[in-house]
Amino acid sequence: MKRRMIRLLGMAISNAALMLGCLLPLCHASESSPKEITLAGGLKEATTESRLVKIFSYNPEIAAADVSAAFSRFLPTVNATAGQTWIAYQPGAFAAQSSFFTANRSSFSYGVTATQTLFDFGARSSLYQAAKTSLESAKLDSRRVRNAVALDFITAYFTLLEIEKMEAVAGKEVESLSSHMQVAHALYEAGAITKNDLLQAKVRLSDSRQRLIALHNHRSLAVSSLNTILARPPGANLKAVEVAYELTASFSLQQAWDMAAERRNEVAAFSHEITAMELQERAKKAEYFPKLIASGGYAYGENRYQMHQDNWSLMLGLNMNIFSGGLTKAETSRIQHRRGQLIEKKRKLLDDIRLEVEQWYRNELNARERVAATKDSVEQAEENLRIVRVRYKEGVGTATDVLDAITLRTSAETNYFRALYDMRRSHAGLLHAIGDDLAAVYK
Repeated sequence: MKRRMIRLLGMAISNAALMLGCLLPLCHASESSPKEITLAGGLKEATTESRLVKIFSYNPEIAAADVSAAFSRFLPTVNATAGQTWIAYQPGAFAAQSSFFTANRSSFSYGVTATQTLFDFGARSSLYQAAKTSLESAKLDSRRVRNAVALDFITAYFTLLEIEKMEAVAGKEVESLSSHMQVAHALYEAGAITKNDLLQAKVRLSDSRQRLIALHNHRSLAVSSLNTILARPPGANLKAVEVAYELTASFSLQQAWDMAAERRNEVAAFSHEITAMELQERAKKAEYFPKLIASGGYAYGENRYQMHQDNWSLMLGLNMNIFSGGLTKAETSRIQHRRGQLIEKKRKLLDDIRLEVEQWYRNELNARERVAATKDSVEQAEENLRIVRVRYKEGVGTATDVLDAITLRTSAETNYFRALYDMRRSHAGLLHAIGDDLAAVYK
């Protein structure tokens, strides 16, 4: 009874393995042929076509409009008016028991007035410089987003390369297990091994094929992630081209911290925002003082009872807000508190950047050590599998030895590729952390 159950289990596993083996090629065949994409080409596309980059690209344009608005305060304001007036009673006056009219009952009038602020204790210039500083901050923030998108693309790109390598490793494992099962089947037919050895090979082959199917699904998700960053249709099939060079970090951790504090766009953007707040505070305090204003214009009013129906005017005077209910003081206080908040945010940002740099630095160092430790093990595992196969065919080794050797080779290759692409991702993260332009570095 037990032998019959084992035989039925073996047949079920074998049929399942064959079905999976048939379905896998169909899954691959159903997809369109992948389009190759390079790291440099994809970076160029990501930093120009990404939805996030396009969203933040409007901020400098908005800030530039604010600069134009601030500059307009240096120019005079010109107002023109025109209108027709109708009144119920025609204006008139009494003199020496007689009366006479002084204006038309219906009249047309128009006028043009120009007003120019001559001196305002630096309010206009402070606001203009604050707007220009905010424009520089917006440009830096746009670069920050572009560099962050570049890091996301590089990470997704190396992840896709890693999964493709894992697919190749899993495919090689399936091939090796299929070859081993054929040998085991021949030895079983010859009576050299037991049924258990053949069933063990079939189970391992089925398990390997399932992992290959899972990797194929992971690859599809990785491709979709790249398409999202590139703003491409999610169904577009991509194939990443292997990177043919390695980048090395030739600086210490302390040097990395110093470079990050000097180069990061976020730090510079905060510095510009703090400067803009100081300038806005100076402009707001100028409201405590009077403004010197010049105004001139021309006016025409239809009135046949007047000697001159039109006239020119010129006025030079002071304009000062005596009392506004404490509005100027409150707004000045708000700007001061806002500036203090920005200073604390900048300090917090520097602390976060310091931690980020250290994490990427140590991750890359760890990954490089793992690459060095696993690089030779791949060749050793390949040689070990070759020897075990020879021994098994000669009847010296066991089926378990062959299966363990195949698993050992797969593990060695998996560990190497994971370490390799962890190193590449960590290196890109470190370059981003110290403020390098990734699109320029990987061009």
